[in-house]
Amino acid sequence: MQNKKQARLRRAAKTRARIAEQKAVRLSVNRTNSHIYAQIISACGGRVLAAASTLEAEIKKNVANGGDKAAASVIGKLIAERARAAGVEAVAFDRSGFQYHGRVEALAEAARENGLKF
Repeated sequence: MQNKKQARLRRAAKTRARIAEQKAVRLSVNRTNSHIYAQIISACGGRVLAAASTLEAEIKKNVANGGDKAAASVIGKLIAERARAAGVEAVAFDRSGFQYHGRVEALAEAARENGLKF
């Protein structure tokens, strides 16, 4: 019997293995109760090309609560802009084993609306 975290990490490992097989740049999302984080990771898996999170000072000023859908949308928009600035157009979405729902979905939709393809 696995606990909740072990089950999530098992799901994440399967996704990451498939993305590594495709040799695709990935958009990795992590969430905690109070914050959400996004990273664009190179195809080799060794370099972070762009990152955004609700911990950044300029984001904290604009967002009342880092753990809600509004904050996730802001991070989605920001990560898409930073990815384009780094020369990345298309990514594979890595939801880190989290359900595609709520904040994870809000981040993904905002990234798509701002020109990131996945």
